[in-house]
Amino acid sequence: MLRISQLKLKPNHTERDLLQKLAKTLQISEQNISHYQIQKQSIDARKKQDIKYVYTIDVNVKNEKSILRKKLANVTSANDIKYQFPLKGNQEFIHRPTIIGAGPAGLFCAYMLAENGYKPVIYERGASVEERVKDIEEFWKTGVLNTESNVQFGEGGAGTFSDGKLNTLVKDVSGRNKKVLEIFVENGAPKEILYQNKPHIGTDLLINVIRNMRTKILEWGGEIHFHSKFVDFTIDNDKVTRIKIDNNNQSSWINTEALILAIGHSARDTFALLHDKSLPMHAKAFAVGVRVEHKQEMMNQSQYGTEHSYHLPPAAYKLATTLENGRGVYSFCMCPGGYVVNASSEQGHLAVNGMSYHARAGENANSAIVVTVSPEDFTSDHPLSGMYFQRELEKKAFELGEGKIPAQCFIDFCEHKVTTTLGSVKPQVKGAYTFANLRELFPPEISQSIEDGIKSFEHQIRGFSNDDTVLLGVESRTSSPVRIERNEQFQVEETGIYPCGEGAGYAGGITSAAMDGIKIAEKIAEKYLPFDAS
Repeated sequence: MLRISQLKLKPNHTERDLLQKLAKTLQISEQNISHYQIQKQSIDARKKQDIKYVYTIDVNVKNEKSILRKKLANVTSANDIKYQFPLKGNQEFIHRPTIIGAGPAGLFCAYMLAENGYKPVIYERGASVEERVKDIEEFWKTGVLNTESNVQFGEGGAGTFSDGKLNTLVKDVSGRNKKVLEIFVENGAPKEILYQNKPHIGTDLLINVIRNMRTKILEWGGEIHFHSKFVDFTIDNDKVTRIKIDNNNQSSWINTEALILAIGHSARDTFALLHDKSLPMHAKAFAVGVRVEHKQEMMNQSQYGTEHSYHLPPAAYKLATTLENGRGVYSFCMCPGGYVVNASSEQGHLAVNGMSYHARAGENANSAIVVTVSPEDFTSDHPLSGMYFQRELEKKAFELGEGKIPAQCFIDFCEHKVTTTLGSVKPQVKGAYTFANLRELFPPEISQSIEDGIKSFEHQIRGFSNDDTVLLGVESRTSSPVRIERNEQFQVEETGIYPCGEGAGYAGGITSAAMDGIKIAEKIAEKYLPFDAS
């Protein structure tokens, strides 16, 4: 199979155009091409009058060796990485492997274990994805929060009610990234995510994908228990032996020798439990800030110009700068055609996130604009000091908006005053919002860094710092505030406890969390034989 890279076509090209371009590049007739498969698709918009799709494509042809001998530009032999699950270990399980949390890390860990005969059991504090949808819609409508079933907690994790973005900066030398995408497609995601440069699924489609993954885990002998909260565990002779689960106000102890902690970045009560039990952990850097909303049309014009925008997807952006004060300011979780959502999970506290449906057809673009914070910004050297820092911001946000999302136009943020009138940008929000002065949320240096960062991004996207740009807060959960220490076998010391995913501090987003879940499944498979119920 041959691989052609840097193959460029106009945005409105047809499949026929693509086939002709392949044949011309290879200097053969179209009849000699038996099959082709897109490996990567991106957009080159550097020249607004000549925007192109850029492809990497694998092609099956006759006389492959003779074509390679021509040494054509951008034509090589295809050497794709094929993911391999490890060979089975030799220790026998007495009890099933136990997974805490059904977010992407826990779900993919369970999926791989179940597919290979390990019959894992997941305990998820929140609801199934179907029930969770109803709880979240009710919260956005009434403001009545279910603290165990919300945007943060429940089957699918926080990413389900985000944008379903699947791009990651993790270098993938083992094929795990592609394996994650393949599993999503096998369970109903669009096949285009396999090759798009910035793939996304969208909340509306993710719900069905996650439900299909659950069905397969159950068919393969796994179990999933909802409304089942992990509240305690015991370690005997330096090995985990059992866990305590609360379900509908009834507690039970469950024996296990392999405990995967895929708890998510918002399980603050679980972080406290782990600290009280002396699991080694430390505070880590993350970022805090606001969501910003602009007209999506403005982003399209900025990124693409106007001539070809009809044939292109809603434009995304990625921005970053380092200010004179040393703070990094950057965009995070950008949602083209999306909504800002109330993503709270604790009573009396408020946090926001961004969400898009698959079509990304909303009027506004939104993104977090966040400022880096580190343990030096926290009030103590306690391992949970970053978590306390987050909670204080969210408490202020709740009070500032009296339970509603506090919002402000950028001009008023700069002038330290409450907004009274909106401009052309009307907030697209899931949940109620109200006007407030967002500068009251942050330490002065953070507020000034947000202002300076937004102004600096004007140099990259004209209109980014317009007076009527809408800011909403607080964006506080960009990543976990802690890291739970693990060894080369991904365990806490040899205890059989496996910290996993974003909540444990080893991932940042759906794909990297899923990949970390697969890594844990591999480590368990390398050590243990599949579970034999007999």
